[in-house]
Amino acid sequence: METTPIEMNTIPRIGDNAPDFEAITTHGKLKLSEFAEKKWVVLFSHPADFTPVCTTELSGFAEKKPEFTSLNTKLIGLSIDSIHSHLAWVNNVHEKTNVYFDFPIIADIDMKVAKLYGMLQPNESETAAVRAVFFIDPNMKIRLIMYYPLTIGRNMNEILRVLEALQVSDKHKVALPLNWKKGDKVIVPPPKTLTEMKNRIEDTSCEKVDFYLAKKDLKLD
Repeated sequence: METTPIEMNTIPRIGDNAPDFEAITTHGKLKLSEFAEKKWVVLFSHPADFTPVCTTELSGFAEKKPEFTSLNTKLIGLSIDSIHSHLAWVNNVHEKTNVYFDFPIIADIDMKVAKLYGMLQPNESETAAVRAVFFIDPNMKIRLIMYYPLTIGRNMNEILRVLEALQVSDKHKVALPLNWKKGDKVIVPPPKTLTEMKNRIEDTSCEKVDFYLAKKDLKLD
């Protein structure tokens, strides 16, 4: 079975500047750089309105919105549907489940934003965006990217975990180990010189497996 090659230069990478755009959303016209207002942004796509997996996912984002807000983060959804479809879907879910999608959802009917962010992947679908998640920091840098196929829903706890991990890493200049969550020990950056290595070996303030792998407790705000 032949697969369509993906043009990798159309997919933003970690560390790239987040492509700016203007789009029509359920909150009106939006320009990404102005909407962000020096906050973190989680930009996520879903394949289509009025579909079961997407309904569970956007409900998850809506229910967790206070936690994103507490992490200084704004949410933006996207699918290749019309604004009328978005509005009807938001209203339908609210009526049926009492969950309200109180964040802008881009009506990307011309696929402009989806193409800009590599959300259209031909080997999965040429007419629906995959389940992509872009973590954009206050400097408009892409810091982490997740891609899921059409049939698999995302893990909201993991999205929140990595968002908090990025912020903790930035603020405290540390790395985070496997399965890190708030309250766990963090990894102290490894030494880069012989002097730093000697000091690390003699340091009793952190938990050491060896000089290159040391952990410490971190007091978080």
